[in-house]
Amino acid sequence: MAEALQSPEKLRLDKWLWHARFFKTRGLSAKQVSGGHCRVNSQKVLKPAHAVTAGDVLTFSQGAQIRVVRIVALGTRRGPAPEAQALYEDLTPPRAPRAPEPARTGPRPTKKDRRHIAAFKDSLDTEH
Repeated sequence: MAEALQSPEKLRLDKWLWHARFFKTRGLSAKQVSGGHCRVNSQKVLKPAHAVTAGDVLTFSQGAQIRVVRIVALGTRRGPAPEAQALYEDLTPPRAPRAPEPARTGPRPTKKDRRHIAAFKDSLDTEH
């Protein structure tokens, strides 16, 4: 019985991504891998069943961000977030801070102002 509780030596890539909570469903993680958006140790992987082990470095896109993580442990289940975060070491370089939006100078235009602006833009369009 004690053997059943130990983590396996290898695990499917899509299953590990799901266990580590990078994707909400295992199907989404499998789609990411089969779509060619995942690399294991700098090698492109197209099969969700690709076996990964502790020490492998994964590079994949998650939303608009490219994530780089090193697998620390494989895990046995999809547990809570703190348990999932213990499965990897994040190597993703920090993103540059975004420039703040320029502050508005003055109040927002009223409905009357917006009508005048729209009429002015229409008059420009009809002249050309």
